[in-house]
Amino acid sequence: MTEVASTTSGARDRRAPDGVTSVKVWDPVVRLTHWGVAAAVLGCSFLFEPEGNGADLHQLFGYVGVGLVVLRLVWGLVGPRHARLSSFPPNPMAALRHLTDLHRGRRHVHLSHNPAGALMVYNLWASVIAMGVTGYMMGTVAFFGIDWVEEAHEVIYGWIMVSVVLHLAGIVLDTVLTRVPLVPAMITGRKRVPTDRLG
Repeated sequence: MTEVASTTSGARDRRAPDGVTSVKVWDPVVRLTHWGVAAAVLGCSFLFEPEGNGADLHQLFGYVGVGLVVLRLVWGLVGPRHARLSSFPPNPMAALRHLTDLHRGRRHVHLSHNPAGALMVYNLWASVIAMGVTGYMMGTVAFFGIDWVEEAHEVIYGWIMVSVVLHLAGIVLDTVLTRVPLVPAMITGRKRVPTDRLG
């Protein structure tokens, strides 16, 4: 079950005079892996073509992206409270309830990822790993030139692009409805939660 904002979140909370409480949520490893994976996907998608002069950098960025996802998964087992996978388990029914609650005006603030966001996070992690695996396979003797491997790589790429658009739309929607700015939180590590949403 994902964690809903609570006044028991610890001494690291900072009460501001504007009715907002700043809560320490994302540690440096979470932020590094998040933006690092985003940069790797951006590099592979738009900066370095898989063929020609950019092929080596395309592969490098792909492997870096996969490595960062693996690091994040390991950190999700041993890292601090909000980074742990147990703080945002993948639960389709919980995600559906969360979206229904948003529609009905019950707008809970989750300190870690909300249930819908959690599903997207796991989806993106799995997709990046699958992209890296198929990309590696394309360079091996056994699978070089095999149509289904190349097609799978392209399909996964398309799915990642769709997922990124949905991810960004979800961030905007959640930020507007809950009044918790999510992008700054992933930069500074602190979520600014309206005090009336705590507890």
